Amino acid sequence: MNKIKIVSTVSALSLVAGMAHADGHMASDMTLVSWGGAYQQSQINAYTDPYTAMNEGVSVTWDESSAEAVAKLRAMNEAGNITWDVVDVVAADALRLCDEGLAMEIDADEQLAAAPDGTSAEDDFGDLLVGDCFIPQIVYSTTFGYRTDMVPDGVAAPSNICDVFDLETYPGMRALEKRPINNVEWALLCDGVAKDDVYDVLETEEGQERALAKLDTIKDSVIWWSAGADTPQLLADGEIFMGSTYNGRLFAAIEEQGQPIGMMWDAQVFDLDGWIIPEGLSDERKARALDFVYFATDTQRLADQAKYISYGPARLSSAPLVGKHASLGIDMAPHMPTDPNNAANTFLYNYEFWADYRDDIDAKFQAWLAQ
Repeated sequence: MNKIKIVSTVSALSLVAGMAHADGHMASDMTLVSWGGAYQQSQINAYTDPYTAMNEGVSVTWDESSAEAVAKLRAMNEAGNITWDVVDVVAADALRLCDEGLAMEIDADEQLAAAPDGTSAEDDFGDLLVGDCFIPQIVYSTTFGYRTDMVPDGVAAPSNICDVFDLETYPGMRALEKRPINNVEWALLCDGVAKDDVYDVLETEEGQERALAKLDTIKDSVIWWSAGADTPQLLADGEIFMGSTYNGRLFAAIEEQGQPIGMMWDAQVFDLDGWIIPEGLSDERKARALDFVYFATDTQRLADQAKYISYGPARLSSAPLVGKHASLGIDMAPHMPTDPNNAANTFLYNYEFWADYRDDIDAKFQAWLAQ
């Protein structure tokens, strides 16, 4: 666990917001859960540094366990000991946690900030409010990076998702996330399934076996990753030719670190990431969590995060405020997954499908990995 303690000075704004959220006192410390790496650092820069600078005596502890959030919150609930206060999760995991009663329901218009022009939070987030417990932060994509200096002579750089499965033209190790999501969709696309039919096929036993059979064709050339920072490190070390990860991690490796890495945007999978507040917190901890989320998801804060990482803010009102990278000085808009040049062929993630099928397909996928 990575822990960062930060202490700061009082904010009238935050105190007013806190009074609107809950009666009584707020806890003086919070444990926030995220994904580590460049993404978590962008949250520290945009959210917790300014928040603690405005709230004297508040400390923040970071835990990098978001990839295991569902299992860990289930265990905490079973034990009757919830140790996390605000958790960053992907939308599908938020839906699962909400369905299981492990995440608090949020009234967007009552508990989140309105836009600067008075537009309600519900209208400002719009369709990205995909669940009753989910507070969106960013639109991101999972896509592929590759080593530009490892592209074979006389061969064009990989530009099609099915190049991942072409070991003859593009030899070398791949990195794929150690879970079925995205991998099985890409496998079916490259096994001839039309984009609009992927989830209909994946609902069936035959479709699931078909996806795993396609993945079998490259299984011996795959390093499986669990943390978003793994693929950029594997690429930097030259241990893989190409690998999937979050577009913001690749941006950091390419633009901030100057690594010889290219981006392949084809069939990038759009997804949402945001906060949930666990059920079962004391009144004081719940008040602090709500106060923080009110602050951290307002229009300016979501725009500020885009200064540090190439993820699109989830509020409509934040988009016009996205400018240049905080230290590099480059325009961030062309590096967003939503930029028209990058979004020519995207794959839209189906939240409801994965909320319904995740556990079953996970079990099948893990059994396949162990074979």
